[in-house]
Amino acid sequence: MVSRRNSTPYFLRNPLTVIGLAVLGAFALCALLAPVIAPYDPLADELSKRLRPPSPEFWLGSDSLGRDLFSRLVFGARISLFVGVFVVVTAGVFGSLIGVLAGYAGGLVEEALMRVTDVFFAFPSLILAMAIAAALGRSLLNTMIAIAVVTWPVYARLVRGQVLSLREREYVTAARSLGAPTGRIIFKHLLPNSLGPILVNASLDMGGAILAAAGLSFIGFGAAPPTPEWGVMVSEGRQFLVTHLWLPLYPGIAILLVVAAFNLIGDGLRDTLDPQLRGRR
Repeated sequence: MVSRRNSTPYFLRNPLTVIGLAVLGAFALCALLAPVIAPYDPLADELSKRLRPPSPEFWLGSDSLGRDLFSRLVFGARISLFVGVFVVVTAGVFGSLIGVLAGYAGGLVEEALMRVTDVFFAFPSLILAMAIAAALGRSLLNTMIAIAVVTWPVYARLVRGQVLSLREREYVTAARSLGAPTGRIIFKHLLPNSLGPILVNASLDMGGAILAAAGLSFIGFGAAPPTPEWGVMVSEGRQFLVTHLWLPLYPGIAILLVVAAFNLIGDGLRDTLDPQLRGRR
């Protein structure tokens, strides 16, 4: 009897990966349709309706200023996902260029670039991000810049390692012998063949960037009130933790779900792009 080959892409055969995609898709849809989904203005306060419990009027309750918590969560999804994309794209592009240049050039160029990278690795990432955010001033943009600054060295080291193993391959040697310019070798041969590990790391860093931004906002170095950012919402609700649990609970759950979704997607990408791991499944 001839067995039929499973036509489902390997990436979608893992149920946990599918769950991650579904959760992330739901939050992305909320972010895109936030003005339509949110029943209230997330910045409009009404003190006469402050600290209302979940009800048909306020689905997730209201905060200490009478603002609808559900509306703030929906608009917060837009902010948090944008933070993740901005940090990963900025750090990924810059770090990958540094890594590929160091790995391909070698010699003094590699030594200088990697020593600069090591300087950033010498500091705890959260402490360094706090210092940069404090120096730049409290704002969402400065928070994203601070997280990107502490994230790019990971990509630099990752891509350098990939390039060191690729630069002696036959197709790269052939391109050099034919007189191909350095830019063509880097962007046509080296970076495309390093894309797999970069994508896996980027998917995991998306969740890490969102978590870092929420953490910085929670301790007062990130986005400032009344921005409907999830870390700000948790920080504002912590003083009501005992009496009005829903205030810090719901934004905390949102952070948990999004970060877990990115981690599940990252695991699925890693298994798909690594033949050894795929063979064990």
